[in-house]
Amino acid sequence: MRLVPTRVAAALLLAGGLTACGAGSGDGEPTSTGTGSYPLTIENCGADVTFDAAPERLVLLKSSAVPYLHELGVMDRVTARAGAYPEEYYDDETLAELEDIPLLTDQMDSSGHLQISQEVVISQEPDLVLGQVDNLSRDTLGAVGIPLLEEPALCETGAPKASFEDVYAQLEAYGRVFGRDAEAQEAIADLEADLAETTAGVGDGTGRTAAVLYPTVGGGTTYAYGTLSMAHPQLEAAGFENAFGDVDERVFEVTLEELLGRDPDVLVLLHSEGEPGPVEDAIAGLPGADELTAVRNGDVMTQLFNFTEPPSPLAFEGLARIVERFGQGAGS
Repeated sequence: MRLVPTRVAAALLLAGGLTACGAGSGDGEPTSTGTGSYPLTIENCGADVTFDAAPERLVLLKSSAVPYLHELGVMDRVTARAGAYPEEYYDDETLAELEDIPLLTDQMDSSGHLQISQEVVISQEPDLVLGQVDNLSRDTLGAVGIPLLEEPALCETGAPKASFEDVYAQLEAYGRVFGRDAEAQEAIADLEADLAETTAGVGDGTGRTAAVLYPTVGGGTTYAYGTLSMAHPQLEAAGFENAFGDVDERVFEVTLEELLGRDPDVLVLLHSEGEPGPVEDAIAGLPGADELTAVRNGDVMTQLFNFTEPPSPLAFEGLARIVERFGQGAGS
């Protein structure tokens, strides 16, 4: 995805993520035979999903897959979408593609979860749904013959530590699903070059710490991101030490007392939509938050959720924004 204006977009496909196999091998197990090889079986979040042909009617329930679909040139196969698609994520071409796709609903609850009925999604007669929501599980859709794929990092169990290589793996997997292997390899090469350019001046860092948080606007739980999240390699690539680098979880609740104890030098605050001001206020307004080094020094930045989570081409842009905000050589 060629992101604006300087947007930067594993070798093994991930267990619990997407692993692709094509039509039969000698021992009866499917194997990949290249572009357009069907039937194709995908392992996704511990379930096998089989495609007899490339999907042609997609419904998006999350925005996470959009950068992948755009890179592969298959956005025209999306017949409906639901949820939030903040304009800041996309270049003009992608925005035009999204504009042509009917929006079923953008209603979210206070924690950012999509509110949509099963009947509305099923009535679209999709041959693939991308993104799982609370009341539309794989089993629910599978009962009416509709396959579902979720981003590997958002699987409920079994997700390994995230990395930039996960994005390359996901591009390869989607390339197999849609018969777009060549486009996937071209996109991977572009992202590798973008990552090298962004990190060229970062250096090894000097031990400055940073934390990535998801505050609840209006009061409530604050969440932090550990080593299983994309926030961890993103902070490391920017020259920081993750203040929660000893927590082997993706996301978890954190108290102000624990934040004060770890006292990160920098805070990166994530949010799903809307203006950044209320997100910053959700942290700064906590009793005692002015004792945090990052708050006291003004080293707080806010960015939209998909610029960090889950792994996607947008995480490369998120990294570039962190480096730009805190200077080339963020850890120096």
